[in-house]
Amino acid sequence: MISDFSQLQNNCNDCKDKSCAAAILHPAELEIVSKNSRETDFKKGDILVQAGSMTSNIIYLKSGLVKEYIKSATDKEQILQIVKKYTYLGLPSQFGDRVNHYSYAALTDVKVCYIDVNVFNKLIRENGNFAYEILVSVSRDSLYNFHRFMNQSQKKVYGRVADAILYFSRIIFDQESFELPFTRQEFADLIGVSRESSTRVLLKFVAEGLLSIQGRLITIEKMEMLETISKNG
Repeated sequence: MISDFSQLQNNCNDCKDKSCAAAILHPAELEIVSKNSRETDFKKGDILVQAGSMTSNIIYLKSGLVKEYIKSATDKEQILQIVKKYTYLGLPSQFGDRVNHYSYAALTDVKVCYIDVNVFNKLIRENGNFAYEILVSVSRDSLYNFHRFMNQSQKKVYGRVADAILYFSRIIFDQESFELPFTRQEFADLIGVSRESSTRVLLKFVAEGLLSIQGRLITIEKMEMLETISKNG
């Protein structure tokens, strides 16, 4: 993590990629953040945060996609969610016990800002509107993920695959044609099934005309049918 920001100052007042929370900070507060933050680039596949490490900085995702995941005792990976730009990573860990409970890895090339955790916490305590926006963001993500995991646990493979395709289409990319940002194994890890099972269902969806797949490019051809499969599980 970054600890010395003295020679790495950003200009947060002019930043066009502010979060909703940061956008309501006063210029003087943004100047303090500028003096205590650093912008850094990561390549696809790089680890941003390792589970078990201490949270010494807040990480703000300015661009790209990141996967949030955990690993079991047998080193099996479970992807919890895909994180889009304009999101703070690991806030539940920061306000829980200061130990990162999740790992984060770049699915694409990404740009992040490291923000000194003491400065961030000071803004939380002193600026109620900023704190409110952070609370709204954390609560919205927690509720969405809770319902997604509940639905997933009650569905068979067909419903899980349909849910995942709709998740990328509606939540991540906001379009019906998109490039899957990771491998077929990671896709299976996202929905908690084997790679063979998820691949078999994807091929069946293609055969039935619900999807077309070219490499990692997936296009939804029959949205209503996919929604029905998702609903019925």
